[in-house]
Amino acid sequence: MTQQPAESPDEAAFRRLIESWAAAVRRQDIDAILQHHSADFVMFDVPPPFQSTGLDAYRATWDTFYSWSSNPIPFDFTSMRISAGGEVAFVVATMRCAEPGPDGRPIPLDFRLTIGLRKIAGQWTITHEHHSVPAE
Repeated sequence: MTQQPAESPDEAAFRRLIESWAAAVRRQDIDAILQHHSADFVMFDVPPPFQSTGLDAYRATWDTFYSWSSNPIPFDFTSMRISAGGEVAFVVATMRCAEPGPDGRPIPLDFRLTIGLRKIAGQWTITHEHHSVPAE
């Protein structure tokens, strides 16, 4: 078995930040979802709108997500890689959520996630999210 290098303190902090974001999504806690995002945040998403800029637009995308989802909300990482520099970092992950099936039972939906972070005023801040699914 190959031993993975230990995470740096910044990488461990990113992992905690991203995992707390996903937990907030599962709780439907919008304030906690937005907590570590920059005011000029940009997201590219699977459902419309194609691009959301700013926290108000980002907040509105969660209304769409929650109206589409069913409880309990699955929103789980299946893999995550973190790359960090002194002022910029990104997280590349795969995740699983679920869409409601015609019989009411959830149908798993795997998607890709890339998150960009910048150190702003000494705090790591999410400045970009990109969600995607493979083209069919």
